[in-house]
Amino acid sequence: MYSTRVTRHVNASRAAVYRALLDADAIAKWRVPDGMTGHVHAFDGREGGTFRVSLTYDVPTGTGKSDAHTDTYHGHFVKLVPDEQVVEEVEFETDDPALRGTMTMTTTLTDADADGGTDVLVVHEGIPDAVPAEDNETGTRMALANLARLVEAGAR
Repeated sequence: MYSTRVTRHVNASRAAVYRALLDADAIAKWRVPDGMTGHVHAFDGREGGTFRVSLTYDVPTGTGKSDAHTDTYHGHFVKLVPDEQVVEEVEFETDDPALRGTMTMTTTLTDADADGGTDVLVVHEGIPDAVPAEDNETGTRMALANLARLVEAGAR
């Protein structure tokens, strides 16, 4: 198991970014790497609340972790600090023992000095070795780019 750290600057307030971290409709739009479609099955955006999300490849050649073309994960919110931090525990729904285990994803929001925007840091811990680190980091960067587009559009 290993960890990754990915950062992104967003031209929106911490409050706007935090809202997008805890809104099921927003999650379905931004927490999706390019080439995939998101579906939120269940979502309770409060501390202790649970969620279940599927990411499905748009082309049939994509290989999923849960079934042929889909990655489904579930989890719960461990800690919520309004406008500052979201800590989630997440597990893939899979029969593959190499992909099992609880991962922790911590998203931390800090004020950016220059323009009043927000710096977003996502730390994934406990990622199974079967998931290439480059794939995890690339997917996280894509999702954060989607998050930036979503909240920056709302900030105008």
